Amino acid sequence: MNAVDVSRERQASRGIACARASQRNFIGGSALLFAASAVLTIGRCRSMSAMGEMPMPGGWNLSMTWMRMPGQTWPGVAASFLGMWIMMMVAMMLPSLVPVIWYYRQALARLGHARLGRLSVLLGTGYFVAWSVVGLVAFALGVALAAIAMQWPVLARGAPMAASVVVLIAGALQFTAWKAHHLAHCRTTKACGDSLAADAATAWRHGLHLGLHCIICCAGLTVILLVVGVMDWRAMALVTAMITAERLTPDGRRVARVIGAVVVAAGLFLLTRAVGLA
Repeated sequence: MNAVDVSRERQASRGIACARASQRNFIGGSALLFAASAVLTIGRCRSMSAMGEMPMPGGWNLSMTWMRMPGQTWPGVAASFLGMWIMMMVAMMLPSLVPVIWYYRQALARLGHARLGRLSVLLGTGYFVAWSVVGLVAFALGVALAAIAMQWPVLARGAPMAASVVVLIAGALQFTAWKAHHLAHCRTTKACGDSLAADAATAWRHGLHLGLHCIICCAGLTVILLVVGVMDWRAMALVTAMITAERLTPDGRRVARVIGAVVVAAGLFLLTRAVGLA
């Protein structure tokens, strides 16, 4: 073996070692981010639960999430909610997002691209920016509906029945071709890196694109979380498990339908209870 071959072998070995180190850093960093976001989210949920809830006509309680406390401003409340929302989305969506970013990194590495860490961060940031917009819309709607419920007791009494109908609709969506289409897109993104340019703008746009499809695919389950209780960490864990299962299991469409059946059954139970309270 001559000096040139030895040099090439050393370079190849260093490249393999760097790739493995990059993979370990990615997995380790993702695990730490998930753990931190989950702990912070649960802590925030418990602190909000300690503040109590407002009893409403119709036998339900209004979360203080949608209320402004003395000394607070609405921009401050919105910023606090958005921070909580982003933490919650990171904890909920990271288990199904990490494989997508992993395949993206693998595709770029096969093409010889560097800066995988920077591009991965930009992709993930774009993804969660899309979810941040959803959080702002959810906050505005939540505050508006809370104000309506407090001003019109007659409408407040119908909230449990309305919530049960929303859950039923969300469950029915799991059986539709619309759901299957967007779920299939979310499950086939693992090969997308082969057709993407390795630059910051492309990674950012791809993250936004992934976020948009994810938002549409998860619309029903996200609405359930908002209706059942956005500050209930047990509901978050359940929705996270549902989203991860339908994304990563071999037969995601069948899993989505099973989830739909469970959600419809829960909606019927809530509807029966709401009718009994009316």
